[in-house]
Amino acid sequence: MWLLVLGYAATIATALWYMGKARGEDLCLNYLATMLWGATIMFFIDAIYSYLNGEEFIEVSADAAVLGFSLLLVVLVIWLFILFLKDPKKVLAKK
Repeated sequence: MWLLVLGYAATIATALWYMGKARGEDLCLNYLATMLWGATIMFFIDAIYSYLNGEEFIEVSADAAVLGFSLLLVVLVIWLFILFLKDPKKVLAKK
């Protein structure tokens, strides 16, 4: 389930980055998309390895959903930290 959560989030973050780039906005979404795609690829390889060892390809359970959203939360917190450090719109520099 965490593979699905991170995959959907990576796809959405990439689409938002692309639309923001077309409008000339910079919200550091490239960092968010890169982190999410990296995690998605990592868990995809883990899912393939688990499947080859006789386990399910995608585990669908409440624990797997909680893990997926927990991983998403960690990535979002790291992205917010990067966003505050870079401050692309100079919001924090005005004070």
